[in-house]
Amino acid sequence: MKALEFENIHRAYRRGADVLKGITFSVDAGEVVGLVGKNGAGKTTLIRIAMGMLEAQTGHVRVLGLDPRTDALDMKRRVGYVSEDQILPEFLTVGAVVRLHRALFPTWDDQLERRLRERFELAPRARIKTLSKGQARQVALLCAIAHRPEVLLLDEPAGGLDPAARREFLETSIQLLNEAGSTILFSSHYMTDVERMAGRIVMIHEGCLLLDGALDDLREQYSLALLPRGPVGWHDRLIGLSGCISVREQSDSLHAVFRLEPQQCRSLLQRELHISDARCLSITLDDMFVELVEGRP
Repeated sequence: MKALEFENIHRAYRRGADVLKGITFSVDAGEVVGLVGKNGAGKTTLIRIAMGMLEAQTGHVRVLGLDPRTDALDMKRRVGYVSEDQILPEFLTVGAVVRLHRALFPTWDDQLERRLRERFELAPRARIKTLSKGQARQVALLCAIAHRPEVLLLDEPAGGLDPAARREFLETSIQLLNEAGSTILFSSHYMTDVERMAGRIVMIHEGCLLLDGALDDLREQYSLALLPRGPVGWHDRLIGLSGCISVREQSDSLHAVFRLEPQQCRSLLQRELHISDARCLSITLDDMFVELVEGRP
């Protein structure tokens, strides 16, 4: 059984303006998947559909084999969730928020709770309204993982935090995965964080699935070709080549992403377009994100 299944997910907030346009992918148990895309690409909407906070207008989602809308209670007892805009009751203390969550989850781990409280240096009597943004996010993470969820959904969980706080947040999530084999789907704007944490990348753009692959494969099997601007029509000729998935026009050059290793890319350009001065390089996740998103029509 898959831990997460999204099949042909469509969602619009107003007629004729789809936020998600037929998203289909699944996540195996124990996988760590980074969900990337520009603001407005549909990442938050997709995660909220998985949580049962929104309903897909077509298609279906399964979390641990359960429907988030009809099996909401059973599912949420087995899932952890943290989002950038998550709001905890400001009038409560840290201890009261933790006790509230402890009562909701039969699998709550008191020892893990204590460990996390000590690691984050959270004072039980401190009121939520007195905490910094980073401390409030740590309380939310503690509540999300102290019951050892089978699936952890993180929607820009470290957004707005400084680099040290982001790293602490992610390392705690990774520790949970290593200890319990939990499945993690998380969205982030920080490509370095995604590379550090994820084993697989799902990229969506304007509501469509743009890329889905293992991070190691993306590093080893894709390349960026930098070419001088040629005659009119070169853009279309490049797009027509086998393995070319995106072309971005610059003022004095063309950037093309190929599903090929750099040497294979050079050979293809020489053979098909007689281009001998192209630079074909291995591509970072950050560069791939920019090139694919900006190079789309």
